[in-house]
Amino acid sequence: MPSKLSPAIVFDPFSGLRSQDVSLRSAGPGEVEIDVRAAGVCHSDLHIVTGDWPTDRPLVLGHEAAGVVTAVGAGVTSVRPGDHVVLSWFAPCRRCRKCVAGMAWLCTGTKAVANTLPDGTTPFTDAEGDPVWPYLGLGAFTDRLVVPESAAVKVPEELPFSIGALLGCSITTGIGAVMNTARVRPGESAVVVGTGGVGLSVVMGLRLVGADPVVAVDLSPERLAVAERFGATHTLDGAGTDVAAWCQEELGGVDYAFEAIGSPKVVETLPAMLTSGGAAVLVGMAPTGATGSFNLFDLADQGKRILGCNYGSSVGEIDIPKLARLYLAGRLPLDDLIGRTRPLRETAEAFDDLRSNTGVRTILTP
Repeated sequence: MPSKLSPAIVFDPFSGLRSQDVSLRSAGPGEVEIDVRAAGVCHSDLHIVTGDWPTDRPLVLGHEAAGVVTAVGAGVTSVRPGDHVVLSWFAPCRRCRKCVAGMAWLCTGTKAVANTLPDGTTPFTDAEGDPVWPYLGLGAFTDRLVVPESAAVKVPEELPFSIGALLGCSITTGIGAVMNTARVRPGESAVVVGTGGVGLSVVMGLRLVGADPVVAVDLSPERLAVAERFGATHTLDGAGTDVAAWCQEELGGVDYAFEAIGSPKVVETLPAMLTSGGAAVLVGMAPTGATGSFNLFDLADQGKRILGCNYGSSVGEIDIPKLARLYLAGRLPLDDLIGRTRPLRETAEAFDDLRSNTGVRTILTP
C-alpha cells in the first residue's frame, strides 16, 4: 500500500528541477526498503539537469547514497532490517553472461540505466498517483526508497553515512579505475586530467597502489591544491600548459592518462601524453552521442590503448565493502572529499557547489 507523501527532488523534462511530494510503495519480492541518511551530489545528476543526458519522464534524482534497511521483501537474504547499507546504482541482474563472468559492471540485464526497478516499474508515485521514476534505479534525493537487493550493499555500522554515500559512485568509480580498469602497478606513472570528486578519487587510488609520479591537471588552483593533499606529486594548469608536451619532455610519456571530466576534446589529447604501451582511461562520462578522433598510426605503432571505464569496473558487493574497510583502517582520507552538508531542500544550491569546481562533494541529508 502507498505510504505517506515525502518530499523528493524531481527533475521533469518539461518543468525542470523542483521539490515534489512522492509516495513510496512497500518492498516487494527481491526488494529492500531503505531509510536514506546521506546522499552525494554527482555530475551524473547534473547531466540530467543540464540536458546532456536527456530524459522523457520525471525522475527522482540521486544515485549515490547510504542508509539503514527498514524492511525487506520475500526472498531477500543478504540484508535485514537495521543493517547499514551503501546503495550501488548499477544493480546487476546476477544472471546474464557478463555477471556470471564476474563483470557485473557490464551487466546486460540491469534496468538501472533505464531508470526503473528490475521489473520495469517504479516504487514512486506523485500526489495524483502518476509514476515518478527512480534515477539510475535508485532515486536517492528523498527520505525513503525501495531498491533491488543487489543495489543494497551491507557495510560496517561504524562507517559514517556521508562516506558511505560517496562509496556508492564517485569513490568506487575513481579508485576502481586505477585498481580494476587500469590495474596500475607500484612505480608506474600517471596523469589525471580533471580533479573533481571522481578525479580526486583517481589520485587517491594511484597513491594507494604506489604509482609515481602522479600528475594532476586542472584549471582551478584550489582543486590542484586539494589534489596535492590527496597524493599528486606534480600539478599543472591545464589552461597554460601543453600537458602532452610536458609529459613527453619531463617523463618520456606516462604509463596511464586518466580523463575524469567527460570532455571529448580533452579525451583526444590523452594518447599524446602516453609512453609506448601506455593506456588512456576514460573515466568521465561524455554527453550522449559525443565522438572523438585519434592518431590511429600512433596508437598501433606505439601499442597504446584506450580503456573505457564504467563504474570503475567494480562489483559493488565486493568493492564497496573493501573500500569501506580501507577507510576504516586509515588508508583512504575520504573525509577530505566532503565539502558542505546541506538539507535536501537546498539541492539547487548543492548543484551550484558542484559547478564551483572546488573538487569536493556536497552531501545532502533528508
